[in-house]
Amino acid sequence: MENKRPRLLEEADKQKKIARVGLNAPSMLRKNQLGFLRFANYCRLARELRVSCMQRKKVQIHSWDPSSLASDRFNRILANTNTDQLFTVNQVEAGGSKYGIITMRGLTTPELRVYPHKSLYVPNRKVNSMCWASLNHLDSHLLLCFVGLADTPSCAVLLPASLFIGLSQQVLLTNMVTGYQQSFGSSSDVLAKQFAIMTPLLFNGCRSGEVFGIDLRCGNQGRGWKAICLSHDSAVTSLQILQEGQCLVASDMTGTIKLWDLRATKCVTQYEGHVNNSAYLPLHVNEEEGVVAAVGQDCYTRIWSLRHGHLLTTIPSPYPASEDDIPSVAFSSRLGGFRGAPGLLMAVREDLYCFSYG
Repeated sequence: MENKRPRLLEEADKQKKIARVGLNAPSMLRKNQLGFLRFANYCRLARELRVSCMQRKKVQIHSWDPSSLASDRFNRILANTNTDQLFTVNQVEAGGSKYGIITMRGLTTPELRVYPHKSLYVPNRKVNSMCWASLNHLDSHLLLCFVGLADTPSCAVLLPASLFIGLSQQVLLTNMVTGYQQSFGSSSDVLAKQFAIMTPLLFNGCRSGEVFGIDLRCGNQGRGWKAICLSHDSAVTSLQILQEGQCLVASDMTGTIKLWDLRATKCVTQYEGHVNNSAYLPLHVNEEEGVVAAVGQDCYTRIWSLRHGHLLTTIPSPYPASEDDIPSVAFSSRLGGFRGAPGLLMAVREDLYCFSYG
């Protein structure tokens, strides 16, 4: 059979599959119409005809993550109930296995594309059986049975499927009490999310520059759930909602930081000087001190007046600017606790710095 395999593959690529003798579609249809073939038998023979004429097509695996399972050897696959997701076990060259989920909705297109989500790496453990499990909802979890080793006993592990799943052009909302999930479609990938404090709204910043709010009181049917729409010129990477829920601060990948009035849906203040070309950089808003702080790709920390947008101070990094050495900061009104003074903490490389004022 191994000697025949290359020839069979070559023939399959060159010509259409021929149905086995006795399975002729026009003849079967004619017999069914004349009553010579019972409907149940006609359906069975039609399925057999389709199976015997199957042709091989390679599926393109498009990965957003270079370290994903697209480049690893498949060991096992397991489809869920609706066959729109595939749980995969992949062998890693360094030893151990990767476990992940592939979305199969792209199989309906002529190109046959699928997209793997992030994977979980488990060193030196093998799975001998696995199944989808329905706890919170259909196929909400995966049950994995790991083979025991010399000093490690075998075990069964129950993992939520959401551990592996990332979303493309969707927002997944989960009720943490009941486990009930809803998904909301968007026209672009969502890069930043922030819940409002005083109102039941979830704000989302998209790769396209759109910022939209989801009204949590509405279901995901229809368009009534999209409450507010704002627009930036580039991918929105960070959102901060002010305490009263009437204003929002958003930053994007052109270095633009804007304060939005949500009631009027217009920009009221813009903070100049921030540097960002391609990174996910956080925003820090402290309403008690009335400041906005952000670290740019140039490794400078800038602090602005929240209400007026004036640049108050620019703090250079203690180390040369580098993509690997962008400082991480935290701003507080009470550094160190209730009696502490307001100020900024900066962490870069292995050092921690404090900038405080009385």
